[in-house]
Amino acid sequence: MANTYSQITIHLIFAVKSRDAMILPAFKERLYKYITGIVTNQNQKMLAINGTHNHIHMLLGLAPDIRISDLVRDIKSDSSLFINDNKLSKFRFYWQEGFGAFSYSKEQRDPVIKYIMNQEEHHRTRTFREEYIELLKQFDVEYNVKYLFDFFDT
Repeated sequence: MANTYSQITIHLIFAVKSRDAMILPAFKERLYKYITGIVTNQNQKMLAINGTHNHIHMLLGLAPDIRISDLVRDIKSDSSLFINDNKLSKFRFYWQEGFGAFSYSKEQRDPVIKYIMNQEEHHRTRTFREEYIELLKQFDVEYNVKYLFDFFDT
């Protein structure tokens, strides 16, 4: 799109199906590089990626010509195939349905990047459920508990 300029920063969050601890340290970095490749190949910019054994956070710079749901669908399907085809997990790997997407200004990028890069330390004191619901409330996102991720830590 000629003469189209934008600054769109999105924080994406999604979880492993059933919140199983399936993102293992042995392949975590390889997975993140693979997902970064998916994002880059779709002409988007990965600003940060990290997570824990059962969910992932990304901060992306998005062009205005892509639907977030299409990008997440491609990231999830391609990365699941990558994990399963390369037998990185003993069990069949799936992502849970749905995702969270939260927008930030350019000035907020550095604190969000720091937050994403410190996920493992952050989750020593707070569950994924607590974190996710706090973000929904912080952004005034109406939600129905029935349709949130499958949380098993309550």
